Amino acid sequence: MTERPSGSVTREPTTLAIGPSRVEWKGDALHIHIEERDTRLFNPVHRRVRGVVKVHPEALNPTSFALDHGEKHIWHCLAPRARIEVDMENPGLSWKGKGYFDHNRGSESLEDGFRIWHWSRAHTKHGALVCYEGERRDGSLFASAIRFDRNGVAEDAELPPIARLPHSKWRGERRARSEISVARVRRTWEDTPFYARSELSSHLDGEEVVAVQESLDMRRFASPIVQFMLPYRMPRKRA
Repeated sequence: MTERPSGSVTREPTTLAIGPSRVEWKGDALHIHIEERDTRLFNPVHRRVRGVVKVHPEALNPTSFALDHGEKHIWHCLAPRARIEVDMENPGLSWKGKGYFDHNRGSESLEDGFRIWHWSRAHTKHGALVCYEGERRDGSLFASAIRFDRNGVAEDAELPPIARLPHSKWRGERRARSEISVARVRRTWEDTPFYARSELSSHLDGEEVVAVQESLDMRRFASPIVQFMLPYRMPRKRA
């Protein structure tokens, strides 16, 4: 993923293009066309990363949720359940599996609105369950659990107890929710000074589930040393 100037971004009703990569709706599926270079540290040869990911929503949710009192930050879970098809040309990989599609939008930067947040989502027998919690920049807390049925209809669910997780390798705090107050990290996919994304074993909606969990610390993200390090992992193209 490369940071690019505004002149490299185009948006139309069904398409968002950022440099050579683009996301577009075709029929009932979202097609994600990836045209990038990897960013392996200490390696001057950045391999080409090229391929297509297709997201097939099993249901669409029309409801957005404000994450702050001033509604400067909006979260929209468009497809709480989906099927995905991954077909990569470089490297040569392909697979199919379960998926999810959401997005955040706002009128201010995330570090101006939040200190930290934790998020998790799991497929369940009857739909999906999403837990969202954190601390805003003003010190106020928020926490909620939202259940989506197989038609994408959202309703508030009882918030399960906190299940504390081991810190990431960068000593970042991780937290999830589980009805038996126990969750286990199966794999950590992304581990950075300010962000971690993991696969969990948890217990939600009365069943054992495999959940995806993320923790984001915007205080660390905004620190000068992390801002100095970011271009080495996320290249910046200038106008």
